[in-house]
Amino acid sequence: MISRINSLKKVSKFCVAFLIIFQFLGLQETIAQGSPEIVKEGSENTSLNKDTTKPAKKIQFAPIPVVATNPTTGLLGGVLLGVNLKMGDPAKDTRTSAFLAGVYYTSNNQLFTSFRGSLFTEENKLFMLTDIRFNLNSQPTYGLGSNIVLSSQTIVGDDGEISDNPYKKVPNQQMMAFNNFRFYQTVSKRLNKTNFYFGVGYHLDHIWAIDDKQLRLDDVPPRITYHYDYQSKKGLSAEKYTQSGVSLNATFDSRDNVINPYEGQFAFLSFRALPEFLGSTANTTQLWLEYRNYFTLDKNRPRNLLAVWTYGWFVTSGTTGYMWLPAVGWDMFARSGRPYTQGRFRGEDVVYGEAEWRFPLQKTKDRWGAVLFINSTTASNRTANIGLFNYLQLGYGGGLRFMLKPDNRVNLGLDYGFGAHGAQGIFLNLNEYF
Repeated sequence: MISRINSLKKVSKFCVAFLIIFQFLGLQETIAQGSPEIVKEGSENTSLNKDTTKPAKKIQFAPIPVVATNPTTGLLGGVLLGVNLKMGDPAKDTRTSAFLAGVYYTSNNQLFTSFRGSLFTEENKLFMLTDIRFNLNSQPTYGLGSNIVLSSQTIVGDDGEISDNPYKKVPNQQMMAFNNFRFYQTVSKRLNKTNFYFGVGYHLDHIWAIDDKQLRLDDVPPRITYHYDYQSKKGLSAEKYTQSGVSLNATFDSRDNVINPYEGQFAFLSFRALPEFLGSTANTTQLWLEYRNYFTLDKNRPRNLLAVWTYGWFVTSGTTGYMWLPAVGWDMFARSGRPYTQGRFRGEDVVYGEAEWRFPLQKTKDRWGAVLFINSTTASNRTANIGLFNYLQLGYGGGLRFMLKPDNRVNLGLDYGFGAHGAQGIFLNLNEYF
């Protein structure tokens, strides 16, 4: 769960709410992310050297109340349910499966629902990823490419600029309201007893009831938004569109801990074919390439490390609807793009890279830590002949970490980031970003 706080006036209220939520987290959030294999119970006052170790439960449920606020959603409230389970015989070294189900409603009449998680069958022979969402949503759009001047104008040919400074309220006419539904399901098979998995998946995204707030077709001259302009040039509806298709996936994962790695590597390749005969509005293919690595800087303090993350997301053929184009912040867990808003940079091609130095703040303990990060985003706009790497936009900042569960390395994080065009913001999160 990540909550982006873009207004200092609301930070204190959010932090209080977050601390209240924290009282409910404890083991529950650990369950949602993947719990340890053994649970130990006991008391420091016990005089007997009694082994109270017992096996973890095969399935556990943990409801968590959620309260948050930001300029786009207003006040948000809801519930997050964590489910943790073991498939098959725990003695066969099967990884923990974890799911999160959430329902949230906002004071701006937005509804967000999701069910996401990963499942490992016995001995990790099969690995499945599920991502299901239904949202009554609204979000600002900025055009294509990573030219900060052009993409800061929200209508075609506009001479004015919309600031990225979050302390200026987002104008209502900048927003685009819409409903969207997502169903992603992948199934991968482990290659013998290695760290490689290969598999297939099905992917469905549908967006409808689009209300482009700034669009004025009856004005003289008409006021055309970037969304409407793109959809019209591609011969696509500006009111609803769909992409539906299958994927081929390959994964390599040698990380020592999924939620907060100290060492190891992660690589993921996904090629998606989204043809009309499977329900897509237009034929298209997309490619996702991702790589992460973790470098120990002090063998005596494994928490002192350099983490790097990069991904490339490309439309490789055909036509993709505007909102399903590659965009920063639209990765599966919306982790990319500090300090920018989701979708700030969008294009037919997006390449993102981030490096983060993570280090402890205590001499011998790992409870308190800190991070310094820098990232870069580039996006293309093929219609305007703007290629990848023509424009790079940086984000940078730092933050604090508090380890809630040392056995699992579950972190509570508070970051502050800065970017181009006045972009900045406070970010609260559980666990590391990547």
